[in-house]
Amino acid sequence: MKGVTRLSGGRIKYRGNTFSGFNKPRNSWRDDKKFVVLAKKGDKIKIVHYGDPNMPIRKNEPARRKSFRARHRCSTAKDKFSARYWSCKKW
Repeated sequence: MKGVTRLSGGRIKYRGNTFSGFNKPRNSWRDDKKFVVLAKKGDKIKIVHYGDPNMPIRKNEPARRKSFRARHRCSTAKDKFSARYWSCKKW
């Protein structure tokens, strides 16, 4: 794949940033987002930043979890190139 370098230990370098693998979220380097993932769908690759850095994730509280998943329609989030997909997966 163009621009992708596989490092020793299985890590991936893409556009100057290192990831543990495809479709594996990590902390974002941007100040305005909480997480980043190197998403891969078929032979296409995209960097997706998502999450508000000022908001805590409270998925262990059932009422908040239910509300978040309903608000974001998580049952229909299927596109790996969308922030909604990764946010729903986290919740």
